[in-house]
Amino acid sequence: MAKKAKPFKPGGSKGKLHRELGVPEGEKIPAKRLAAATRSKNPEVRRDAIRAETMKSWHHGGGRAKKRSGK
Repeated sequence: MAKKAKPFKPGGSKGKLHRELGVPEGEKIPAKRLAAATRSKNPEVRRDAIRAETMKSWHHGGGRAKKRSGK
């Protein structure tokens, strides 16, 4: 019997990349440090950093999305 694929969960554990980079969880990760992490030798850190850069471009529901008119 084939295994079912697990649904995608962005980021895995909350605060994981902060802990890996040594940045306190309440602060933003500096862009230079995030860019350096995307070139890390550690594949887990590299994957998390690339995912974080991707998620930066997502619209996170801040209530500022434009409404489409039905005209």
